[in-house]
Amino acid sequence: MPYVLQNKNTEQLLTCMLVNHYGLAYYGVKFWPEQEEANEHSRDFLHSITGVVPEDWQVIELEDGEMKLCNVKLKNDPNLSICWLPTRKPELRKLEN
Repeated sequence: MPYVLQNKNTEQLLTCMLVNHYGLAYYGVKFWPEQEEANEHSRDFLHSITGVVPEDWQVIELEDGEMKLCNVKLKNDPNLSICWLPTRKPELRKLEN
């Protein structure tokens, strides 16, 4: 199961440019395959992003299909963000500039 970062206030999932196992870049949900790895590395990752307050984020678990659905909805478009609602459904939002 993938572990992702969710903003505690907005329910937004952390998205960024990633590289898939074919070596191709894509815009999607940042994830770690194991909870221990997510807990260990997520804080350092958040500190590397300008303007992000690490305390505003929490590690949550998604099912593989849920994360794939989020990535499909993002359409590889960095102008979009995805929120994970308590109903276990994604909500797409346009990023404000």
